[in-house]
Amino acid sequence: MKKYWLLVIVPVLLLIWWGVDRSGSAPKMHFATVRRQRIESTVSTNGKVEPGQWAAARAETAGVIKIISVQRGQRVRAGDVLVTLDTSSAQASLASSLAQEEEARAEEASVGQGGKAAQLANLNDSIATAQASIEVAQRNYDSLRRLERGHAATKLQVEDAKDALNRAKLQLSGLEDQKRTLVTASDRSVAQAKVHDAQAAVALAKHQIGLGQVRAPISGTVYQFDLKIGAYLQPGDLVALVGDLDNVKVVVYVDEPDLGRVGLGMPVSITWDGRPGQKWWGRVDRLPTQVVALSARTVGEVTTLVSNPNHDLLPGVTVNVTIVSKEIKDAVSIPKAALRTMHGQNGVYKLENETIAWTAVRTGISDINNVQVLSGVQLGDHVLDRVIQPSDAEIRNDMRVSPVFD
Repeated sequence: MKKYWLLVIVPVLLLIWWGVDRSGSAPKMHFATVRRQRIESTVSTNGKVEPGQWAAARAETAGVIKIISVQRGQRVRAGDVLVTLDTSSAQASLASSLAQEEEARAEEASVGQGGKAAQLANLNDSIATAQASIEVAQRNYDSLRRLERGHAATKLQVEDAKDALNRAKLQLSGLEDQKRTLVTASDRSVAQAKVHDAQAAVALAKHQIGLGQVRAPISGTVYQFDLKIGAYLQPGDLVALVGDLDNVKVVVYVDEPDLGRVGLGMPVSITWDGRPGQKWWGRVDRLPTQVVALSARTVGEVTTLVSNPNHDLLPGVTVNVTIVSKEIKDAVSIPKAALRTMHGQNGVYKLENETIAWTAVRTGISDINNVQVLSGVQLGDHVLDRVIQPSDAEIRNDMRVSPVFD
């Protein structure tokens, strides 16, 4: 009887031992569940901040800075004075030019009246005297002619009176010619030219004084200004950079293989190590027309416009850029670690009861963690993510596993 029970119990114990041993030998593997979630396909790179619009204010004349009217970070309007140069020399030139203009105008007025007042007065007095002499000579001549007819005067006396009258008329004619030629057309032209020259000198001096004030070329924020009172400027020297910082331009360096994924209007997120935890948003505004070398990279320069209402992003800083090239809110997805390649084909190991089965899949977009699956698996399926124990377990089709779920 005992032998009979031994014959029954021993096989049962062997079966139990085999089952336990077989279960314990199955490697532990982590499985992820196929689910719907939001996936963003992104291009991550870096870029440089520039003002949306900017202009340089430069000195147009040489001089020493006398007054500084702005400071870095200050908002200005177009035409506001930034710095004022010492214009003492131009002020002196203006005073001299104004005096020359006054003198030229006086000379022009004199010429317009016929000449200098003293010369004109003397000529007028001489003409009046000559006219009086003619009247006297005319009366004397007329009187002698009457006397001649009454034989009270000789013919010689009449001739002498006539000669005296002619001499008086000739003297008057000469004085009148002298008055007419006192001011010629050439004199008037010279006087007018002197006035114009003086006016040009005044205008030039005023212009030089105006150049002594360097003004803002556009409205915006002074984002570069490093001058001090007493600094000497040459024509063309940079005084300040003024730009619109409400909306900045970020030039993004996109590697050549990723350029095909970037399009106009795509959302862009910006982070800056100088302000950790803060993020700015914008959109792609312009695509590159060529690729250029950037250190060891070949990149295209993509222009993005980014809202910067608080002026936190500063021109010239290097920022981190993420361009969202595509977004699917409810994508059927699996972790990237679950996607494997066998014989040049993408696929997954899908859990079927206690074994895994190789299943080919067709994929869509992906982000840093997940990938979209277009076909091959369904929602709720479990796919092999990673091996837990043993770590070097060889994965093969129809392999029995000990699943661990997320």
